[in-house]
Amino acid sequence: MSTDSNPLLIISAADLAAQRIAWLRYLTNEKRMASKTIDAYERDLRQFLTHLTGYLGHPPAIKDVANLKPMDMRGFLAVRRQGGAKARTLGRGMAGIRSFVRFLEKQDLANSAGLRATSTPRQPKTLPKALRASDAVRLTKHSEQLHTEPWIAARDAAILTLLYGCGLRIGEALALTPADLRDAQNSSMRVTGKGGVTRLVPVLPQAIDAIHEYQRLCPFQLDGDKPVFRGARGGTLQPAILQKSMRKLRSALGLPDTATPHALRHSFATHLLAGGGDLRTIQELLGHASLSTTQIYTEVDTSRLMDIYDKAHPRA
Repeated sequence: MSTDSNPLLIISAADLAAQRIAWLRYLTNEKRMASKTIDAYERDLRQFLTHLTGYLGHPPAIKDVANLKPMDMRGFLAVRRQGGAKARTLGRGMAGIRSFVRFLEKQDLANSAGLRATSTPRQPKTLPKALRASDAVRLTKHSEQLHTEPWIAARDAAILTLLYGCGLRIGEALALTPADLRDAQNSSMRVTGKGGVTRLVPVLPQAIDAIHEYQRLCPFQLDGDKPVFRGARGGTLQPAILQKSMRKLRSALGLPDTATPHALRHSFATHLLAGGGDLRTIQELLGHASLSTTQIYTEVDTSRLMDIYDKAHPRA
């Protein structure tokens, strides 16, 4: 955590400097923020106070930040943009400044209304990273490379097959119980998604086979209302365990860092759309509350088509 140890670098009056130190202690001891986040917040606040020093003609005191207006923030953001800062950097910078002003507000030293009224710079849209179909299939078939215990290898294979074959979130897959999988035709399962909303999802025969193989090999009793997928000692399987296995597996298969468990869900939606699936159906399968959330996959597909065009067309 940086401090103003250089006496020539005076960016705030004594009263504000004392509150700044108290704020950093608060973030460390009470909020228990990560040290990198605290360093980023401190750096962003320091840049803002340096800007105010130049604007006011003197180091700002508490009274100078007690009632910041939207125009104060817009001026600072404009300067930062001119210096090359991007939207993500500016958004994080505002988060740090807001945190400090809210800290002052709790002590009746400031009013954060002006900052709340300042809109955060629009963040660039990040498209989901889908895998190639062949790579997604490889991930579901080679978990035995990682585990000496056959039942654990079968467990991971079943989960990855569900993520790609059914478009589940990792939390949804790990929460499945025997009752959720109990279907007379072995053709669907009940999935509980965000907000406790339950949906029926069709299950591919390959996924059914993978689940049955895991159940056959698992050394623990799989009944009642406990999750089907268990940890090495029979307890609840944590997402971090599967994510760690995924990192090892993608390294063994030579796949990029974007090959994550959630990327399999993205791949499910992207490949369905590329194969002619309609958005409404994909929305229901993914458990999206809004169609606008699902529509991002149309941009993924368009991006893929344009990439193919650029590489293949002689005049591209």
